[in-house]
Amino acid sequence: MAALIALTPLPSIAQSSPHGPPEAARKAPERGSETREGRKLPADSVTEHSLALPGGRTIDFTATAGSLGLVDESGKLQAEIAFIAYVKKGDAKDVASRPVSFAINGGPGAASAYLNIGALGPWRLPTDGTSISPSQKIALQPNAETWLDFTDLVFIDPVGTGYSRAADGDGKSYWNVDGDASVLASSIARYLRQNDRMASPKFYVGESYGGFRGPLIASKLQEEIGVGLSGLVLLSPVLDFAWLQSARTTPWGFVTRLPSLAAAALERSGAVPTRSLMAEAERYAAGDYLTDLLKGPGDTEAVARLSGRVSALTGLDPETTRRQAGRPTTNSYQREIGRDLGRVSSAYDTSVTGWDPDPTAPHSGFEDPVLTALQAPLTSAMVELYGKTLNWRVTNMRYELLNGAVNRGWSWGSGRSAPEVMGALKGILSLDGSLRVLVAHGYTDLVTPYFTSKLLIDQMPAYGGGERLKLAVYPGGHMFYARADSRAAFHADAADLFARALQARSDGAARTPGTARDGTQERPTP
Repeated sequence: MAALIALTPLPSIAQSSPHGPPEAARKAPERGSETREGRKLPADSVTEHSLALPGGRTIDFTATAGSLGLVDESGKLQAEIAFIAYVKKGDAKDVASRPVSFAINGGPGAASAYLNIGALGPWRLPTDGTSISPSQKIALQPNAETWLDFTDLVFIDPVGTGYSRAADGDGKSYWNVDGDASVLASSIARYLRQNDRMASPKFYVGESYGGFRGPLIASKLQEEIGVGLSGLVLLSPVLDFAWLQSARTTPWGFVTRLPSLAAAALERSGAVPTRSLMAEAERYAAGDYLTDLLKGPGDTEAVARLSGRVSALTGLDPETTRRQAGRPTTNSYQREIGRDLGRVSSAYDTSVTGWDPDPTAPHSGFEDPVLTALQAPLTSAMVELYGKTLNWRVTNMRYELLNGAVNRGWSWGSGRSAPEVMGALKGILSLDGSLRVLVAHGYTDLVTPYFTSKLLIDQMPAYGGGERLKLAVYPGGHMFYARADSRAAFHADAADLFARALQARSDGAARTPGTARDGTQERPTP
């Protein structure tokens, strides 16, 4: 995988209205027949747009929809990596020095649509509210919180997601932890070279498993390819799977999930979760709750204490928490919290609910009211965006928003330890004193609970301080950016991280050679 090389055909050019399909398009001549050999995706399409935002702001930008062809050392096509790039207009000097961010979603098996038309891109599909309809309107709206304010954006789809594909139709060789990170790092490096952006400040944005990918990709870029990132933004990330998927016989899953259940109860009471309001639940989870869990369900006094306190914090029926010995699971919570109404909540955001398909059954199987409900509107909106607004029509392939085959076929490695990226995160932070990392979560996410990341981050060294590794938590769930206030707060926090990372980069460049940041002399190297 690391030996893959990327090449890209010249784009087609199209002019478009700000919010509609392109008015005209023409195909640019190709470099040569060898460039398109074996390619099934069309040549890149470039369109120009002007985005009118609230407050009289206008952003003029160029959008490119296309693919990177990955070839082996013999020149044989291995894969096509689809991407969408948004570049704010400016003179050549401004573009070269402007930050560029690469955004990748998770799964494994998810396309980058969630970040693109949910949080960061110039257009957004509204999906907020207490219920999501798969048949909702798919019209995109201008995104007032687009990150084009402070960075250019490149959304990349791993093999098997979106329109990205393996040349031979079998992507299984790409569906593993290390190979996936290598291919994505190579794709990022190729985009930088192809578009003369090697001198630009470079950032990574990853959501969920995309957050897990972040430290791995940063490490490969640093050590194998020779590209340094200035910052990472990790949304709802998995940092250590051992903490996320702990067995029911261990206490960690209950400890890390309890504050999110308490946040859900706060929302049901009409309050908005904040760090100060969550402090009591966090103290209890990591203190007396953990102590009583360790005593085991055979300790009746501990069970009584657990049951009463968990019921009060979460709003679950006291008899339910007693039967569960103060150990509510995600699945049981999803059904029990709305049982009287025949509703089930989403594991991705407890505030979003759907109807229980079989409410009188002792056990009921149901689709998630967020993850599954988003499948249709996000897919349709992306196909519409590609074909009409960006003039990149793929007629011979299905757009894969969330590919179950990738997820089921993923290889996690042959080691006995659960996959984790805390080691990689320590490595990149310790190697680059200018690097900044923002870890962002939603309070009511039960899939990747925020308290897991908090406990893990608390174990990290300071590496010089200055909030180089920062945790931010917002109202909402796994896709907290669906809520307007959380999306605006996240935008502000990300802009601050970019500004601090760029300042650190500038300070580093201005230092006198041989002098450390504290003014002491550095030891010379041969």
